[in-house]
Amino acid sequence: MKKLVTVFLAATILAAPMAQAQGRHDYGHDGRGVHERTVTTKKVIIKKHRWDRGQRLTPAERRHFVDRREYRRYHLREPRRNERWVRVDNQFLLINAVSGLIIGLAAAR
Repeated sequence: MKKLVTVFLAATILAAPMAQAQGRHDYGHDGRGVHERTVTTKKVIIKKHRWDRGQRLTPAERRHFVDRREYRRYHLREPRRNERWVRVDNQFLLINAVSGLIIGLAAAR
């Protein structure tokens, strides 16, 4: 009985380091060398246009209308007939709704 317990004890002592070595997960290492990962980041450049009176907005920019009921929320004056407030690049532009010409400017608050 003592010999059997001694054999089992010796087997567990010898098997413990082997089990521990097998449990190690080394992803990305295939034994041939060290692999480096290259990470590239993309730099985003945002160009903002400087708006002035008399310039014309494109139809795509005119689609960003502020609702007529919300002009008071942004402390803007009430637009007259055929005028609309448009928010472009965090600026409010008062434009002629028919031609797209900029009549007035206001910064967003």
